[in-house]
Amino acid sequence: MSAHRTKVTDGGRVVIPAEFRRQLGLQPGAEVVLDIADGELRVRSARQAIERAQALVRKHIAPNTGLADALIADRRRSARAE
Repeated sequence: MSAHRTKVTDGGRVVIPAEFRRQLGLQPGAEVVLDIADGELRVRSARQAIERAQALVRKHIAPNTGLADALIADRRRSARAE
C-alpha cells in the first residue's frame, strides 16, 4: 500500500491522488462513501459500499435466494403476523 500526503483546502476539500482513484475505479462525478473507523477516514466507491452491504446481508439468507425475494418474503411474514 502506498501513502500520499495532501492538504485539506478551504471548504474541507481533499484531492484523492490519481493512483488511488484508478485503484478505486473512480471517474469525475463518481459518488464515494466516507466513514470513520478506528480514528481513520475511509473512502470507498459507492459500488464497493453496496457490495459490502450485500455481502453482510447475504450471510443471513438462504443460499441461491435473491436478496429482493428474501426481503419481500420477510415483509410478507411480518404483515401476516400483525
